[in-house]
Amino acid sequence: MNDWTTSHDRVLAQRNAEGWMFLIEAARDLRTTGAVAPSGKALARALTDPVRAQAPRPLAVLEAGAGTGAVTRTLIPELPRASRLDIVEPNPRFAARLRRLVTTHPDLAARPAQVNVHQTYVEQLDSDQRYDVIVSGLPLTNFPPVQVGRIMARYMELLHPGGTLTYFAYLGTRKARALTASRAEARRHAAVDEVMAAYQHTYATGRWTVWANLPPAYVWHLQRPLVSAHRDQLEPQTDRASR
Repeated sequence: MNDWTTSHDRVLAQRNAEGWMFLIEAARDLRTTGAVAPSGKALARALTDPVRAQAPRPLAVLEAGAGTGAVTRTLIPELPRASRLDIVEPNPRFAARLRRLVTTHPDLAARPAQVNVHQTYVEQLDSDQRYDVIVSGLPLTNFPPVQVGRIMARYMELLHPGGTLTYFAYLGTRKARALTASRAEARRHAAVDEVMAAYQHTYATGRWTVWANLPPAYVWHLQRPLVSAHRDQLEPQTDRASR
């Protein structure tokens, strides 16, 4: 057996283990896990585009809701030297897996202090750090609208002026929920949509469709303004494209 075969088998085993772990946690609490499978490579790459766009200067990056690390593994090799990555994950089993990923990732062998895992909720993150990029894997459409508002406000507070928030939303969830959800659940989902639409209207700089994911997803980029401005005075341009 050659080295390539051994490495390939190891990657497949890791993905299978990750998939099973994700399913187990989704069965425990689908509301906060948000999906039944980790993000695919295409979605992970789209979410981490703002990091590549700002390289090679050192960056402060926050990943919220990292899960089993599907996006984290794409993110770490993209970090410019002397960058900082804070990973926030409230699920204790996911957080333990992320810490193992950080301690064993070959790209971090010479710079382990660059990456820290915080087992907490992002809206409870106690930090004065401001970030150039925030990558969100949180299932925002699963949360109450008040909590979504707190999370989004915290994201904007944590960003440097000019910093970018990147997050995703699955395609077709509104229609699917309309067919299967109770009236109360449909109202909750509509209220979350209103919260997100307000932030998109004010801060969005782009939206992309990632078809090569299960299920397909939109990836949004939102940017904190360089100067404070009233929402009605902002005129973000939303560039729509396909991947």
